[in-house]
Amino acid sequence: MNTNRLSKTLAKALNDQMTKEAHAAQIYLSYAAWADDQGYAGVANFLFRHAHEERNHMMKFLEYILERGAKVIVTAIPAPPSDPSSINNCFEKVFQHEVDNTNAVYNIVNLAHEERDWATFNFMQWFVKEQLEEETLAQTLMDKIKIAGGENAKSDALYALDKDLEKTPDDAKTAEKATEEKP
Repeated sequence: MNTNRLSKTLAKALNDQMTKEAHAAQIYLSYAAWADDQGYAGVANFLFRHAHEERNHMMKFLEYILERGAKVIVTAIPAPPSDPSSINNCFEKVFQHEVDNTNAVYNIVNLAHEERDWATFNFMQWFVKEQLEEETLAQTLMDKIKIAGGENAKSDALYALDKDLEKTPDDAKTAEKATEEKP
């Protein structure tokens, strides 16, 4: 008996996103190794944690595809892009990657809506919220680096940023949680 409840199009999109999440983990892993090699242990720790988070996202997609009775297709992932040229460039790349990932998530949401696959539409809402947090976090880091001098940040500012990232929580404060008392 066929138990698949995903269209071929949605199954492919979800499998593709699973691969994107695996690729994201490799990107974060690569950038973390680069940061550690440059002496930025705090930045590296932050990026290593995000590599782990991306692998968890990959597993969420894998498990969902299985739950819906479709076939999981594990494919090769591309190599990570070249190493960043600076801490500023690293977080610019992180931000752009997160924006690209958000667009991929939105495409699946749109597809699920068009196909009236409400289970997948509902499943993807967690990722919509997660991407909002990821983009906000990356933007906040870019703002901190900008204040520190951006591409021209001095070593003492980068040292302080590195120490700050060692302790920075992985989730961002988003607008939906804002109140008049706690903007």
